[in-house]
Amino acid sequence: MNVLRDLQKRAAFRPAHIVLSEGHDPRVVAGALAALDVGMGPITLVGPTADVQARLAEAGAETGANLHIQDPDISELSSTYATLYFELRQHKGVSQETAAQQVRDPLVFAALMVRNGDADGTVGGAVATTSDTVRAALTMIGKAPDAALVSSFFLMAMPEGHPTGRSAMIFGDCGLVIDPNAVELAAIAAQSAASCQQLLGDVPKVALLSFSTKGSARHERVTKVTDALTLLHENHPDLSADGELQFDAAFIPEVGASKAPGSDVAGHANVLIFPNLDAGNIGYKIAQRIGGCDAIGPVLQGLSKPANDLSRGCTATDVTHMIAVTTLQATN
Repeated sequence: MNVLRDLQKRAAFRPAHIVLSEGHDPRVVAGALAALDVGMGPITLVGPTADVQARLAEAGAETGANLHIQDPDISELSSTYATLYFELRQHKGVSQETAAQQVRDPLVFAALMVRNGDADGTVGGAVATTSDTVRAALTMIGKAPDAALVSSFFLMAMPEGHPTGRSAMIFGDCGLVIDPNAVELAAIAAQSAASCQQLLGDVPKVALLSFSTKGSARHERVTKVTDALTLLHENHPDLSADGELQFDAAFIPEVGASKAPGSDVAGHANVLIFPNLDAGNIGYKIAQRIGGCDAIGPVLQGLSKPANDLSRGCTATDVTHMIAVTTLQATN
């Protein structure tokens, strides 16, 4: 899809060192090699040296100037990271011995590479669960000082020639925050709008979704969405945002004009904010499996440095796309 090729090209012009925490996985190796082929990198694969080298050999590749291996069990960086881990977690009762053990976890090791400035961003989750991947990022890298929370989004690349003329959209939050309150929902919307601008270069038009459009239903869940919109307008008055909107009113111009006349977002939204994780997770998977969209994510937003999650059902191509996204987050 053009938008995904464009992401890769832009990432190749802005090199960043990305560390992949599951270097023993064939999909991760293949995705890394494809990223290097188009000019991204350098890339570090984390895992047992023999296992990673075996996967590289199977792919007809080897380490080089832009492709490295870090084995937490023998790395010269491990002692430095054990000290750093201890400093970060001693308030939780973590001992130095426990810290030395924990940095052998590839997810933790990769996140500490980013925190310590030895890499610019990290990608995991092809094997590990989302909870483990996100936990390592939150505890080792941490929330950005100015972020209200850490949330996520999916970059949804539309099938080429889609009748709406859209090439991509941002769906948030479909992977992390289970039941955001109005304040959190407004923060997710603001973060997702910024991600739209950063990754797609588009002016964000943000729709806060609901089962109601402009008062067609009354319920506390509708009120949460309208309260979030009020907060969003207060904190980001220049942002084009509207709600509450049903999906069709947000997505289809004719429906938007009918259900929300006068709205500059209705029918033209490129950022969809779901009211909870139930709706978001179901929505992105319907768009992916029935609508034919490519779903890249969950991409984390609100961290002090980039760290992203992969689906355990990901392909090598998904890995390459996520390397591109993480590179652009690190360099924009």
